Amino acid sequence: MAKVFHNKDGKPVLEKIVLAVQQNKDYLSEVDGLIGDGDHGANMNKGFTMFADSIANRDISFTEGLDELGSVLFSKIGGSMGPIYGTIFAQMAETGAEHETIGTSELAAMLRAGLLALYDIVEARPGDKTLVDTLAPACDAMDRAAESGTDLAESNLASALEELKKAAEEGWESTKDLEAKFGRSARLGERSKGVYDAGATSCKLILTAMADGILAL
Repeated sequence: MAKVFHNKDGKPVLEKIVLAVQQNKDYLSEVDGLIGDGDHGANMNKGFTMFADSIANRDISFTEGLDELGSVLFSKIGGSMGPIYGTIFAQMAETGAEHETIGTSELAAMLRAGLLALYDIVEARPGDKTLVDTLAPACDAMDRAAESGTDLAESNLASALEELKKAAEEGWESTKDLEAKFGRSARLGERSKGVYDAGATSCKLILTAMADGILAL
């Protein structure tokens, strides 16, 4: 693939992210139901489908879409996940909005900005069995690619995206053996081990779909 993708051509990436949530809504609720409320999939599907409907007949850039998705999630999803994902997507959009083309370094900066914005509103950090356990290692993988040298990193966007997917998968996998520190599942203590975190699961699906969508451009 090219070393960058055009921001204005990013609508198919957004649609792939939406599809990943829609196709896995039952699985997300199943995972959430093991140690949580069991409504994660339904809530996510509601917000992402509303966003998809709103952009169905419009041309929209990748960052414009992320900003609109963030707004929908803030206002339409119940519980904590709306503000969490809304914050991540809104900050990613703001960080990348000025770029006509997005390569490894730009995407790395967008993801890192989303994570740091999340850190401003939650106390969760890696190891606490939350979506941070998926997002943080994915950010680290992109940062490493970007820092390996501008020319090399940008010419290897595909490689960087594969590393992002691998890191997100490994981060998500790690949550199975962690004890929950936040949310309803935290009250279970040691009994929260042995189950994946629902937020980490949806984050893995979203990051993987984003990467695959960019790779397909």
